Amino acid sequence: MAYILNIETSTTNCSVSLSNKGETLVLKEDYGNGYSHAEKLHVYIEEVLKEAKMTADQLDAIAVSKGPGSYTGLRIGVSAAKGLSYALEKPLVSVSTLEALAHQIKAESGYIIPMLDARRLEVYSAIFDENYNLVRAIEAQVLDENSFEKELALGKVYFVGDGVEKTTKLISHKNAVFVENKLPSADQMSLLSFNKYKKSDIEDVAYFEPYYLKDFVAIKSKK
Repeated sequence: MAYILNIETSTTNCSVSLSNKGETLVLKEDYGNGYSHAEKLHVYIEEVLKEAKMTADQLDAIAVSKGPGSYTGLRIGVSAAKGLSYALEKPLVSVSTLEALAHQIKAESGYIIPMLDARRLEVYSAIFDENYNLVRAIEAQVLDENSFEKELALGKVYFVGDGVEKTTKLISHKNAVFVENKLPSADQMSLLSFNKYKKSDIEDVAYFEPYYLKDFVAIKSKK
C-alpha cells in the first residue's frame, strides 16, 4: 500500500486528494473564484480521511504542489504539508504544479502547455510533449501574438490553465486548442506523487520551500 495525502493550493482551487498506488480514492476541492485555503484546507483534509475511513497516522506520505502559483496559496499548502509530515514522521513529496496541470490533457500528438495567470500579460508556463516529457522548462513569460509560434507550426498545441483566457486574445492559429476553466487539482497529483514516492524522491522537511519563480510583490490598496 502507498496511501498519500495530496495537497494543491497554488491557485484559487483548494484541492485535497487521498490516493493509493497512484489512483485517487477521495477528492475534495473548491473550484471557486476566491482564495478559501485558510478556511477550507484543513477541513478538506479531515473530510478526505474520514470518507476513506482512515486516520492520519495510516498515511505513507504527504505530497504538496510546489508551484509556481499564488504566493499566499503556496505558503498555506506547503506549511500544512510540512506540519503534517513533521508531526506524523512521514516523508514529504513535492509535485510540479504545471506538470500536474498538464496531465489534465490527453493528446495523441503535439504539445501541452499548462499556464497559470501572473500579472498583466504574463503567465507561468512550461511545454510538454504528448507523453508529458518536459520540452521547455518553466518560465515566467510575457505573452504576445508570436508566443509559441514554433510549436504551433509543428502541430496541435493544447493550452490549459487559468492563463488561457489572456492567451485566446493574443494567439490565433489553427493548431491552437484552448482548454478553459481548468485549474491545478490534487487529482492529477496522485500518480505523480506516487512515482516520486516509489523512487524515494522526497524533500527535506526543514528546508523545503515552494517554487515561487518570482519574488512576491505586494500591491497597494486602492482605498
